[in-house]
Amino acid sequence: MITLETELYISQLQRWPKEGRHIMGQFDDNSIIVYQAYNPSIANYAVKHQKFGGQDFSWTRMSWIKPNFTWMMYRSGWATKNNQERILAIKLSRQGFEEIISKAVPTNFNSFSPISREEWQEKLKSSEVRVQWDPDHNLLGKKIQRRAIQLGMKGDILKKYSDEYIISIEDITEFVNEQYELIKMNKLDQVMTPVEQIYDLADKVYE
Repeated sequence: MITLETELYISQLQRWPKEGRHIMGQFDDNSIIVYQAYNPSIANYAVKHQKFGGQDFSWTRMSWIKPNFTWMMYRSGWATKNNQERILAIKLSRQGFEEIISKAVPTNFNSFSPISREEWQEKLKSSEVRVQWDPDHNLLGKKIQRRAIQLGMKGDILKKYSDEYIISIEDITEFVNEQYELIKMNKLDQVMTPVEQIYDLADKVYE
């Protein structure tokens, strides 16, 4: 039994925006859930110690978090891709989440940005946080109009995320596997996903 609040996916679809950039996630006044997929070694360490580390974890490699469950499922192939066999639901403080966002630099230059390409390149070189807005996907992996956010961290901010921002780490792989079995049987009307709503901060994400 997972601690996440869940609801039928088809019921949530009626409430979710169909297009635009939105930070979708499960949160309360103090915390927000983000997802990461790892191999068993890293996942086991994280669940046992309630933080990241161990011989297989790299602090210099970019580590990506996603507050949107279905986006994580698409990227990990519902926990079937190599080195993404375990799905972790990570509760972190909203203060920490928003600090990560405040330091994020987009991975691609936006021609509508108020800064020049050269300024963006300098920010990208010096920043330890990356942000990407990618097409979200439905249960079957089909691209939809709405955009989902993912945030990449490395170095000091990744260490701070692990040691200070994380409240708890839960392995939800069994839940993921159960829902994927329903999808493979075409029982989409029975699939449960974490309850998500708009986290109203998208307009503050650096372009």
